[in-house]
Amino acid sequence: MNMTWIDFYTKFAYKLLAFKHNRNELIKKIIKAFESVKVAVPTIEENNNEIIDLDPFTIYAFFNRQIKEETRKSIIKTFNHEFAVGSATPTDFIGIPVVNNMMTAFFAFKSKRKEHDIDNLWEMFETAINYSKDSSYKEQFIKWYDICQKQFGVKWNLTMAFFWINPEFYISLDSRNRWYMSRYEYFDEEFIEFMKEHHAGEKASHVPSGNEYIEVREKCLDYISKTNKYANLIELSHSAWFISEDVNDKIRESEKEKPLDERGIHTWIYSPGDNASHLDEFVKEGIFGIGWDGIDNPAQYESREDLRLALKEIYHDNKSHRNDSLCIWQFMHDIQIGDVIFAKKGRSEIVARGIVTSDYKYDETKKSYKNIREIDWTDVGSWPYPGTAALKTLTDITVYTENVNQLNALFDDNDGEEINESPTNLITYTSKGFLDEVYMDKDTYIKITKLLANKKNIILQGAPGVGKSFVAKRLAYSIMGVKDINRVEYIQFHQSYSYEDFIMGYRPNEKGFVLEYGSFYKFCKKAADDMDNKYFFIIDEINRGNLNKIFGELFLLLEADKRDDTKIKLLYSNELFTIPSNLYIIGLMNTADRSLAMMDYALRRRFAFYTIYPAFNNDTFKTYQHSLDSEDFNRLIETVKSLNIDIANDESLGKGFLIGHSYFSRLNKNIAIKESLRDIVEYELIPLLEEYWYDDKSKVMEWADKLRGSIK
Repeated sequence: MNMTWIDFYTKFAYKLLAFKHNRNELIKKIIKAFESVKVAVPTIEENNNEIIDLDPFTIYAFFNRQIKEETRKSIIKTFNHEFAVGSATPTDFIGIPVVNNMMTAFFAFKSKRKEHDIDNLWEMFETAINYSKDSSYKEQFIKWYDICQKQFGVKWNLTMAFFWINPEFYISLDSRNRWYMSRYEYFDEEFIEFMKEHHAGEKASHVPSGNEYIEVREKCLDYISKTNKYANLIELSHSAWFISEDVNDKIRESEKEKPLDERGIHTWIYSPGDNASHLDEFVKEGIFGIGWDGIDNPAQYESREDLRLALKEIYHDNKSHRNDSLCIWQFMHDIQIGDVIFAKKGRSEIVARGIVTSDYKYDETKKSYKNIREIDWTDVGSWPYPGTAALKTLTDITVYTENVNQLNALFDDNDGEEINESPTNLITYTSKGFLDEVYMDKDTYIKITKLLANKKNIILQGAPGVGKSFVAKRLAYSIMGVKDINRVEYIQFHQSYSYEDFIMGYRPNEKGFVLEYGSFYKFCKKAADDMDNKYFFIIDEINRGNLNKIFGELFLLLEADKRDDTKIKLLYSNELFTIPSNLYIIGLMNTADRSLAMMDYALRRRFAFYTIYPAFNNDTFKTYQHSLDSEDFNRLIETVKSLNIDIANDESLGKGFLIGHSYFSRLNKNIAIKESLRDIVEYELIPLLEEYWYDDKSKVMEWADKLRGSIK
């Protein structure tokens, strides 16, 4: 293998070490190097502020990110010159682990990091270099490793950084290597079990300790020596990269053919033109699009490579157009109906969120951005990006679950507050915050919290659009006192949801079948390990599942007085299991669902039930209504109130079918309110009425005319 990157990577470490006590000069050199290649320095301080301190691992991460190969070469070339490394510029980067672009720095922002965080990283860096030459530094290595692992932004990235500075001595425990070293087709059972025990397997719950990391490294070297499968750690990592890349390619291809329920919903970051210049147009038309209008109907090309070659021919430049062709190809073929799109402005701001509603279209009538898809823009505004967004026009971030969760939290909260990256710096959230956001009075809030505290299980039921999910998450946050998404689990029941999904069950793998744990089991264990804090398990559509089968033998354990002490032997594992007393269950149930039977009595008596009604008369909603300053909105709300009276008095319907306030709760007075209201009426309310009064068309027509007529 001709790995041209090794020489520069190892030599560069010694050049950086010389600046351990002269970091101001180091920062000047780094900035100068980036300016010389006209590439922006990655954001590592809040609001793109200037760099005030820097560690060597982060400098390596500057060119070991998900960026173009040409850019990596340019950065390394100028570093090579600026620091007089004396090495050839690498021509390939195969097998090198890279960090997530959103988490380049190995430390938190200045306002969040501790005084010695960066100093500790320098000590770790120097010790790692010394240990690779002298085994007497072992205890010192373990000491600094364990210290640094407690800091924000380190975790698995630290093992990747060791590999960067000395790939012949250190093993990277990036996700590819951990996946590879958990495969029975490549390693024996004893090796794989060792990796699991030392938290280096594919599903490791946390990063190994310093001592465990050293044992993992030695185990890998011993395996290499005994089997002669690999020449060294570099070749092992190269194999992991090569094989995982091949598997990923096959998965990408197979996912294109899967229906949405198998493929799963993907999440994308997208730029609606330079500086979001086309967002207003796209929102108004209910679409989103991409450019490259010089090429006529890119759907005519049978492969991405054909498309890339066409781009090169049309634009007559020196670009490879690999990223351009990937963007167009993904836009046409990979995005699916139901996927979530987050629109960005620059790299630090989210300006919209939407749900894809159509397949790809090429619209010749448009002057620009002819490649389009239809989308339901659910949110338009301004939110700070949690980290730094990717540069590309379109990026699939589905696999970056932490980043996806942070983005979703922005819109779940819908308050524009910054999502703290460090679990030690969480946003405070009290009952006041709840009452300021949720259309509920104080007495009702107190009643619900008391019910949940006493019963430990509650079901929030109500008609469509009363904001049950919105209430549930904020109820959890307000009781916890902070917005900690790590202590809130959200799932949805459906007819196929099973005990195996919820608790545990056997799943096929390479060797036959393996026992895998379900969402509720894992969350109970998580809560049990942190009894000082409260945890909340939210189950949407709780009455859609077969509750007897899903909960199984856990029925008894749901009762408040059975928590902690009462234990039941589980079906598959014979493990004695209990539900911890610090875990609370919030079920959500739609009272307007005709297809659902009554819940089992045995389950009903273990939950408190509370019905949430439309809150059009709530003071907080009235304040929001006044802020919109829209007569159309006011007339429509009064019409819906009258409609709800008719629904409540209908013997075949009743209060469980009332139309809720959340249909109207996310409007922005600066974004075409009249058009938004018309869409709500035509595509949400009238179809709902057609379902309610499917046997009374005149009733539907009567109220459809009234709803339409309220918007003049």
